[in-house]
Amino acid sequence: MSTIPSRPSHRKRQMFVYLIAGLFLCDFVLCGYLPSQQRLVSLRQARAQQKSLIGMAAAQSAELPGLERRLRGMEKAVEGFDRRVPADRALGAFLLQITGIMADCRLREQLVLPRDGVKTEHLHCIPVHVACKGTLADMFQFFARVQSLERLVRIEKVVLENDTDLTGQVSLQMEAVIFEQSGKQQETEAISAVGANHDA
Repeated sequence: MSTIPSRPSHRKRQMFVYLIAGLFLCDFVLCGYLPSQQRLVSLRQARAQQKSLIGMAAAQSAELPGLERRLRGMEKAVEGFDRRVPADRALGAFLLQITGIMADCRLREQLVLPRDGVKTEHLHCIPVHVACKGTLADMFQFFARVQSLERLVRIEKVVLENDTDLTGQVSLQMEAVIFEQSGKQQETEAISAVGANHDA
């Protein structure tokens, strides 16, 4: 008598289908959905970072023309600084220049007297006392000429007094300050000393 293999029951087949469906579902969640979600989150973060970078770049590009203008202005100021504040001690030339301007402006009783200066690491400040007499128009002409000098001159104190006879003559007492670059002067002296040593 032959035995016929029995078919799995309906319930077992149903459980087998559920098990396979569960495995497919787990595979979809673990291998498909979760990595996709992580990639989506990282893409959103990257997009947000790119947006903020683009916003920052746009803001900086809007500031760029102003920064370029400021840079050009600073370059012009630095370019003229070496002329307006020389590195060498040109005090004698400056004193002759001031007395020459006073003579051109017909100012009398001239006195140009340098005083002890203040020295810092990079800058020397040399006060100069100036006194003279002349008409008010001549004084204004003198100040205009001093203001147009290439060398930087800072006027700190001005005293104008009318003469007692009211003849239109005015006496001037003025305190001015001129400047020198001290660091460059020392560098120049060191370079010239090295050159002299090489020549010897």
